[in-house]
Amino acid sequence: MSKKKLEAPSLEQLEAELRAVQYKNSYGRMLRSTIYILITVAAAAVLIAVLLLPVLQITGGSMTETLHDGDIVVALNGSDYKTGDVVAFYYNNNILVKRVIANAGDWVDIDEEGNVFVNDVQLDEPYISEKSLGNCNIELPYQVPDSCIFVMGDHRETSVDSRNTAVGCIRTNLTIGRILLRVWPLSDLGLID
Repeated sequence: MSKKKLEAPSLEQLEAELRAVQYKNSYGRMLRSTIYILITVAAAAVLIAVLLLPVLQITGGSMTETLHDGDIVVALNGSDYKTGDVVAFYYNNNILVKRVIANAGDWVDIDEEGNVFVNDVQLDEPYISEKSLGNCNIELPYQVPDSCIFVMGDHRETSVDSRNTAVGCIRTNLTIGRILLRVWPLSDLGLID
């Protein structure tokens, strides 16, 4: 049997092998770093979407002309609402969207033509196309209880809201937040008034 003499690798071969190993190590570190960053960004996005800026899809027509069935909106968490704010809230394991008409302690009255008065002052409501007393079975004038808001849909004829005891006033601890922005459809992208 003949013995073959092993030759030591040349300096160029050693340098090439060293560069290959260094590239492999740096590629692995960069890949792990990228994955960690993506996971962190995704977790932060989920936390923001759930806790600070919930994203909701509108179903139904109680807020027509302001919002339409299928619109996707972003809400801003909070509980300090003023008259005219559009808010999302929990009701019977559903999320509803309506407009704030009055806050705790305010007196609400609605006449037969659908004009809304808060503390004896008629509201200017440019966001509704038709006034209506709607499905109202509460005794008017009505005082909003503590820690509650009185809400109504913009499509007054069909909206079931605080005018009806089925929904009633909304406790502020059940609110998700004020609807801030419509993000879909893109043609209607913009702030919600």
